[in-house]
Amino acid sequence: MSLAAVKRSEAALLLPTYERQPVLFTRGRGVYLWDSTGKKYLDFLSGIGVNALGHGHPAIRAALRGQASRLVHVSNLFFHEYQAQLAARLTKMSGLDRAFFCNSGTEAWEGALKLARAYAHGQNHNGHKAKWRMLALENSFHGRTFGALATTGHAKYRHPFVPLMPGVSFVALNDVQDLKRQFDSSVCAICVEVIQGEGGIQPITSEFLQLARDLTERSGAVLIADEIQCGLGRTGRHFAYQHYGIQPDIVTVAKPLAAGLPLGAILTNNRVAGCMQPGLHGTTFGGGPLACAVAIEFIEQLEGILGNVRRIGEYFWAQLERLAARHPCIREVRGLGLMLGIELDSSEVAKTVVLQLLRSGIIINRTHETVLRFLPPYIIQKKHVDIVIRALDSALLATAPKALGGATNRRAFIHRSKV
Repeated sequence: MSLAAVKRSEAALLLPTYERQPVLFTRGRGVYLWDSTGKKYLDFLSGIGVNALGHGHPAIRAALRGQASRLVHVSNLFFHEYQAQLAARLTKMSGLDRAFFCNSGTEAWEGALKLARAYAHGQNHNGHKAKWRMLALENSFHGRTFGALATTGHAKYRHPFVPLMPGVSFVALNDVQDLKRQFDSSVCAICVEVIQGEGGIQPITSEFLQLARDLTERSGAVLIADEIQCGLGRTGRHFAYQHYGIQPDIVTVAKPLAAGLPLGAILTNNRVAGCMQPGLHGTTFGGGPLACAVAIEFIEQLEGILGNVRRIGEYFWAQLERLAARHPCIREVRGLGLMLGIELDSSEVAKTVVLQLLRSGIIINRTHETVLRFLPPYIIQKKHVDIVIRALDSALLATAPKALGGATNRRAFIHRSKV
């Protein structure tokens, strides 16, 4: 089917929720995708962080074939052999104790909010002052379901659906004084993305995250870390919070977990998990044998490529800094590992650059209006970074040629030493 035919069918049949680029992809292999015309694209978005092993990875294909021939789905009313195996790997990686499997990132976040409230409910019945409020961060994004929206710090996502879940207040990102002002004994949870993804690749500071950990530990509240985009190797460690030396009470993961199959997870410690009992939460499809078998293989492959994420992430960062020195329209370079972004001084320039790179066969995207976001597969090499840097240089020259000649009056880079 042609691109034009697909567009006509979608326009007639689907809810208009996406502004799609005019490309029809038909196959992928490694770090490349091909469209319906046979054009080849270097993928530096990886399905928004999902295809962390690239496309058509042989080990993932083998796991899919093997498990699909045995058992695809079984109700969670019965056992299968993979949930405990996958939970063992995730708890060892995270330093937490227990897991719950679901279908997506937003579903994992919804479950994490329920878990925090259930834990607080148990405390309330033990004679403590009632805890029910949640503190989330401005500029955050946790998903599109009602609880996730209520804790998402972008008004444009929340306002069409108000009223949402009550009891959520927003703290300015990395503002320790604001966090101190808003935190009190009624707070049951502080909700953070360790690196904000949709918010423009914004890392949380060590000072702010440590304060959040200290406040919750002293009060009996929980610290929830959304690692749906920044977790599972994206920053060069298993989880982004491991760069900070703190341990959350609840962690959510999803995107790359099952290498493209729908799978999310909530990870927590035994203290918090003790508030759960049969019937309080559940899922029909989450944690099925096919998705879990593939996720186990993903984690096996991840162990061998974390070093590449760190090495190529360092190289990519250095090249982006050199590019920023050449183009004053780049206001800031941010991120860690292979979760990187550059903030431009114009949304129109950012939009144009994304389109120009797409025409030249490179996939990135724009988030938070002015930020070019890079979430490439973990298997990329220096040669792939060089291709993207050259294309960015050309696109920026073509879009803002007067900017060439050295950067002045720009904000200081947020260096990874601050993470």
